[in-house]
Amino acid sequence: MKTLKLVVTLITGLSLTACSTIGMHMPAGDDSNVTTSSSLDGQVKIRPITPALIRSLQQPAPTAKTNEQLEQERKGYDYIVGIGDVLNITVWNHPELTIPAGSERSPQEAGNWVHSDGTIFYPYIGEVTVAGKKVTEIRDMITKKLAEYIESPQVDVTVAGFRSKRVYITGEVKQPGSQPITNIPLTLIDAVTTSGGLTEMADWTRVVLTRNGQEKVYNLRELYQRGNIGENVMLREGDIVHVSRNDSNKVFVLGEVAQPGAIPVQRYGMTLTEALSEAKGLDKMNADVTGVFVMRPSELGSNHLVDVYQLNSSSPTALVLAEQFTLQERDIVYVTAEPVAQWNRLVQQILPTAQVLYYGSLTEERLNDRL
Repeated sequence: MKTLKLVVTLITGLSLTACSTIGMHMPAGDDSNVTTSSSLDGQVKIRPITPALIRSLQQPAPTAKTNEQLEQERKGYDYIVGIGDVLNITVWNHPELTIPAGSERSPQEAGNWVHSDGTIFYPYIGEVTVAGKKVTEIRDMITKKLAEYIESPQVDVTVAGFRSKRVYITGEVKQPGSQPITNIPLTLIDAVTTSGGLTEMADWTRVVLTRNGQEKVYNLRELYQRGNIGENVMLREGDIVHVSRNDSNKVFVLGEVAQPGAIPVQRYGMTLTEALSEAKGLDKMNADVTGVFVMRPSELGSNHLVDVYQLNSSSPTALVLAEQFTLQERDIVYVTAEPVAQWNRLVQQILPTAQVLYYGSLTEERLNDRL
């Protein structure tokens, strides 16, 4: 990711330097027009933003998805008592065996604490090993042992204090910290909600769950916006949930706009229209309305370095197309100025250094991300 940021920074810096003396222009084409400049050895693929391109880039319509595995885990869930938990044991019709909570003591203070050796002490039957057992198993065990002293004892066991198992919520939540695992199943979305929800700086697309040293990334945008319950998971003891910041989730709007700069992508994405609007629109005095470009590193395995998309904003349909064109993280939006010059001249200044970075460490980084 650091290398990708370096590439973007390099392209941005070079673009600003080069365009202080030259502009950028490409003639708008029809829907089928896809060009690759031969003078750049096929390193840049240029595509006009057309209805056909919008359709080809569109993601499948969002659909709600169930999570059968999560539902099965919920149904089969049962809390396991551990060291540090507090049990509340009631023997009906035998108040001498039931410690009352009273007005000055909470159920946790009045209960039976599970000691470091996993046992509790109970009248008549002495030490009872309870760690690692379900409350139903503990109830049956105590009932059986008390039956030697009391006729047909009726015993109830509950957990008054859940202290043995915890998960940890860090990063961009309003109330980071630890949360206990209780007799109610705790899921990823439950833990985030209990932590007060996400902050404004949270990256919804990157919530990292660390379990037994292994990391897995979940996308809460899929869960909240599209109803994909597959992005929810039941948490276990010792899990660490980290909500990343959205510092890198930005696009760069440069060139002949009123307020050039980096713009954070909104939680539910950003279109080209929204990005230009955040930059306060085109500079009416200097902007070339046919030269609104979006630069994006090509996908792994492509035979070119950069994908470039051109919007001819003089077209009557330009605003509609721009609203339908979804930007990606670290895209560069560049608005050219007059007088115009050759696009090839600018990109040729970028490629020599960008090629080394892209085909070297960037390719290796992307391969590692796929593993």
